Amino acid sequence: MTGESDGMPFRVEKVAQGLGVPWGMAFLNSSQIIFTERSGKIKILTITPQTTASIIELQGSPIVNATGQGGMLDVAVPDDFKPGDWIYFTYSKRYQASTVTTLARAKRNGRRLLQWTELLVTRSASDTSRHFGSRITFDDQGHLFFTVGDRGVRRNGQDLSTHAGSVLRLNRNGSVPADNPFVAVEATLPEIWSYGHRNPQGIFYDSDNNRLWMIEHGPRGGDEINLIVAGANYGWPVISYGKEYWGPFQVGEGTHKTGMEQPVKYYVPSIAPGSLLRYSGNAFPQWQGNLLAGALKLTHINRISLDSQGHAVGEERLLQGLNERVRALAESPEGWLYFSTDSGLILRLRPLQD
Repeated sequence: MTGESDGMPFRVEKVAQGLGVPWGMAFLNSSQIIFTERSGKIKILTITPQTTASIIELQGSPIVNATGQGGMLDVAVPDDFKPGDWIYFTYSKRYQASTVTTLARAKRNGRRLLQWTELLVTRSASDTSRHFGSRITFDDQGHLFFTVGDRGVRRNGQDLSTHAGSVLRLNRNGSVPADNPFVAVEATLPEIWSYGHRNPQGIFYDSDNNRLWMIEHGPRGGDEINLIVAGANYGWPVISYGKEYWGPFQVGEGTHKTGMEQPVKYYVPSIAPGSLLRYSGNAFPQWQGNLLAGALKLTHINRISLDSQGHAVGEERLLQGLNERVRALAESPEGWLYFSTDSGLILRLRPLQD
């Protein structure tokens, strides 16, 4: 398949097929991607400039509760990753007769994961099998951020005694940073960085501008791109641009309320976002500084151009003709865009002339 974006011709190539649901992907080096399958497997994909690839499964992964929207979820490494460093994961696990989103890390030695360590078993239990979140990103000061959905319980979005419906911030070793906004607040969990979220399934730290971007699912309409600020309330379920599933009625009190943040962009109808990154490569220079999100329901890659203040000023919907639910995104060292689909594919988008 070929196409064009902002005058830049591209082609789409199939890299791997016949997988489970490849939920998370991260480049370990220029030729290896570590990726998760929601069923619980963790694998390494070795790639070449051609379309040949080989895959091995890593041993040492934990038991996950792969039910509903849960299972083995994200995998991520910081920009300064070197062989033998920690690799970070989120997944859903059984906990006290329920299921919770969990953050862990491990090291890789050949075909094995070693020193698997749970950093935070979140307080996010519910009797539903949906809205686990959960993506990971890193800033330049030794912190990681990860998302937890409201677990299908709307009131969790405004409840600071649960991790559900929040963006969390930790040091890389799992400890709580002393400058987190709710560290000294009674009856509030200190890991919380922002709250009032429904089901964030994309997060990305923009080190060039010190901005934390997040994309989350609304209900029937009302998916949001948000610029995340420490301690801020993003409104769910009090305010929303979405409608109830059972009828043409606004969720909550309306779209605005004092003390609650507005999104940078919202989508009506929903695109059902699955991931987010800020493009910084040279392969597609017109995309530099743009946000890219995988869309599940509307089956495309969503490209958002921003102005210097971080306002959304343009949108393009790429690869709609593929009719694939786009789950994870990863930018290669040469600036090619790799993406996975719920049908078990890993593909890449590269300049046509390369």
